[in-house]
This record gives sequence, C-alpha cells and structure tokens, in this order.
Amino acid sequence: MKKIVVIGGGHGQAAMLRGLKEIDNISLTTIVTVADDGGSTGRLRRDFHIPAMGDIRGVMIALAKSESLLKVLMDYRFEDSSYSLGGHNLGNIILTALTQNTGSFMEAITQISEILNVKGKIVPSSTQVITLYAIMEDGTIVRGESNIPRVRNQIQKVYYDEEVEATAEAISAIEEADYVVYGVGSLYTSILPNVIIAGIKDAISKSKARKIYFCNSMSQSGETEGYTMEDHVRAIEKHVDDRIDAVYIADDAIPGEILEKYRHEDSFPVLMQEDYHPYEVIHCSLLEFTQGLIRHDSQRIKEVFIKELNK
Repeated sequence: MKKIVVIGGGHGQAAMLRGLKEIDNISLTTIVTVADDGGSTGRLRRDFHIPAMGDIRGVMIALAKSESLLKVLMDYRFEDSSYSLGGHNLGNIILTALTQNTGSFMEAITQISEILNVKGKIVPSSTQVITLYAIMEDGTIVRGESNIPRVRNQIQKVYYDEEVEATAEAISAIEEADYVVYGVGSLYTSILPNVIIAGIKDAISKSKARKIYFCNSMSQSGETEGYTMEDHVRAIEKHVDDRIDAVYIADDAIPGEILEKYRHEDSFPVLMQEDYHPYEVIHCSLLEFTQGLIRHDSQRIKEVFIKELNK
C-alpha cells in the first residue's frame, strides 16, 4: 500500500482529493494550512482564538465517502449579512463548537472525520493560531493571508514572525510517505504556508518520497502574475529548500470565451517556458470547464495518478 501525502489548501486541494480517494490500495494523508484569516474562518479564529478551519472543512467534505445530511450541512453558508450569522459557514461553526467542547482542535477534526466516514487522515500543519506574512520584491511587508493577494506587487517570500510548531502527525506522515504531492492551489497562500513550518520543511528535505507538483493552470492576481510553470516550481523549491521530482501540467485547450473572462481578472494560462528541466514534466489532460470556470477535474487527476503509481 503506497502512502501519499497531499500538501495544500483551498478548492484545488479538495478537487485533487476527490479523485485520489477513489484509488484503491493507497494510504492518503492531507496536510492543510491553518493560516487563513479571512471570511467566516477569520471571524471565528479571532473570536475564539482557534486555528483557521475553513480549508480543513473543505477537504473533509471532499474526502467523505458517502453523501449524508451532515455533509450537506457542513458546506451550508448563512448568506443574509444583516444577521450575526451572516457569512458564516455552518461547518466552521460545528468545528469551532467541537473544539470548545473537547478542548482539542485535533480531536474535533477526528470526530467529524469519523462521522463523515472520511477516507484517509486530515492533518492541520499546526494547531497554533498563526499569521502569515509576505515580503515583496520592493521590501514591502504584508500581514495576513487574506491581505497578501490584495497588494499588487511581486512576492519574494512568505514567512511567520514567530516560531511555529508542526503537528507530530504531519511530520510522521511525511517521514513515512512514498509520494509527497504539492497542489493544486494558491501558491503563496495555500501550499507554501505549510512547507515553511520548520518541522515540515525538515521532514520533506529528509524524505526519500517522490515529490510531485500539480501545477496551477492559471496565474493568480496578486500572487503569481506573469509566472511560468518554472517560476511556480522555483518558488516551492526555494521555500522548502528541496527539489521536485515531477511536475504535472495541463495541456487542455481552454475555450476562448473563458480565457477572455479570466483576462479581465488579470489571470492568464501558466505555460512552460524553458527547454531543459532537472525534473520530469508530464503534459496531460487535467481540466474541466463548467459555469465559465477553469478547474482541475477530479476524475482526470485520479487517472493520471494511477499511471504514476504504476510506473
């Protein structure tokens, strides 16, 4: 049984996990960022002084083996902003209540995972309440994960201004892994907030696992404007101080009307630019186009990863 660790956060990681959970004979662990400080997650984090749980809730839903009422409720959002619950996600509130009741963020995750019949393990990268910082190329420092993409500047690196302790579960999962998978997700605010934690960074650099990156298909305004595939890889390798063995990049033809929509949001296709790479590059069909959006397709990720496992 191959042991796979997926590192990231956000919608991209959830899409990957929906595909990977359907592969037989693998042991799946996902390490999730807790640095989010925006939206419902940010409000609960400030009010109750607990780690951010929004990305964890998202991967819980993605890894749930069967449909259930609780699974639906975990993703329910109170929309009416005129009430105190407006903007809050019910799943975030449930996780907050369980954390308060058990006195343990990890125990809250475990209990909900059991009820949802989650496949694999969901592990926060840390159980501290942490704030992500970014230093820009011009020396500007930005505080807070939600603020980083709003500053139209080139990011030099992201970091924490305090010592952050990685969870023991995250470290041991990486130490035992056959594959460490980065992505899909926001480079500086979903993937890298995990790997810059010293314990995780050290475990990755010592790991003999095959390191794989599923590259984003589109650049992200405020984070990766003008980035090529190679720029994404260099940013990961710089922050983790370790090499990547293989990169999967989508070669799907994106409809012109969708590209035009993304262009108005200053988002453009991430392309391979260089001829030589010290890592393997695998071009394949990975995308789906629904409701005018570009997303990684869970089924296609499953199919390409089965081929990866059979190499």
